[in-house]
Amino acid sequence: MASPATSRSLDSFAQGKLEDLEARSLRRRLIETDRYGPAQARRAGRELISFCCNDYLNLSHREEVKEAARAALERYGAGSGASRLVTGNHPLFRTLEKRLARLKETDDCVIFGSGYLANLGIVPALAREGDLILADELSHACLLSGTKLSGAETRIFRHNDMGHLKALLEEERAKHRHCLILTDGVFSMDGDLAPVEEMGELARAHDAWLMTDDAHGIGVLAGGKGSSFGGGKKADVPLQMGTLSKAIGSYGGYLCASQPVVDFIRTRARTLIYSTGLPPASVAASIAALDLIEADPEFAALPVKKAKAFTRALNLPEAESPIVPILMGDPDKTLAASALLEEEGFLVTAIRPPTVPEGTARLRFTFTAEHDDKDIERLTAIIRDKILINRAAE
Repeated sequence: MASPATSRSLDSFAQGKLEDLEARSLRRRLIETDRYGPAQARRAGRELISFCCNDYLNLSHREEVKEAARAALERYGAGSGASRLVTGNHPLFRTLEKRLARLKETDDCVIFGSGYLANLGIVPALAREGDLILADELSHACLLSGTKLSGAETRIFRHNDMGHLKALLEEERAKHRHCLILTDGVFSMDGDLAPVEEMGELARAHDAWLMTDDAHGIGVLAGGKGSSFGGGKKADVPLQMGTLSKAIGSYGGYLCASQPVVDFIRTRARTLIYSTGLPPASVAASIAALDLIEADPEFAALPVKKAKAFTRALNLPEAESPIVPILMGDPDKTLAASALLEEEGFLVTAIRPPTVPEGTARLRFTFTAEHDDKDIERLTAIIRDKILINRAAE
């Protein structure tokens, strides 16, 4: 048990940090949110239309998905009971892994407890001291956290700058045993896409291994196949990682790759070995969601279609994904804009540093298949008349 003096010093440390964050409008708080419908949310008794949820196809509320989860709950119980390598590898895992491998056109797939756990396990399993990791500067935090655990030398290349990546490969690749290139497929805060075809060519030319985090691409791009298929066929991406918690509407992470790679990850990724397996209901929900996505590619395309309509109406750069940012710059102004939208009945979260770089605080809009076009039109008018005009005047 900590001594009173230790407890006081710990509390003093935490309180000082909180006060500093509060003064810079960077303190984060958990706000209870009741997502009671596909795009509906309730906060503090107020009914809101959510434009900040990653459930791009609203499948977490689809009856077919919920029914699959209920059936698995009754058959297998609420939890998996252990690590997948002990007794937690219930039969539904293999079904989901085969389905994802088919979708991503790979030999096999391995499921993790979350996308964050996947990247914390995959990257250190593939890269160690003596290896080289090259990562896009806007890669998701879990990719960058994985690099820190790996012990490999890490170099950051400018966002989507293939000239910089090429120069680093030419300068550094020959000095290291192996090289791993990391990038988001769809960048979660900007909504733009990585040039995966060109990256795949560069990786192949320098005997490097390209890994993409397709958390925000699977289910909504290229008929649901994701960012590696934007060119009409699969790009040369040997390591396709992603999550089941966005367009799939459930929970978990995965890696789709060749058979030897998947078998190796199953026996060496610490976040798989030492984590309890996903609950059966989550796995069953993902299988049902994939059924719906594969059966209706036009439905899968709706989030991007609606995002494009929004950007056209506001004369913004055309959306490449369901994610559209509007940069405000200052955290206080971003919070004020978010509060204004909430007063108007819309839930749009203010995104502030360190999630995004200093000076780039923003409103992050996400579009879903079931957003009503009239709601999008009203949101657009409010942004144009009450937010963008004020931003332009400053």
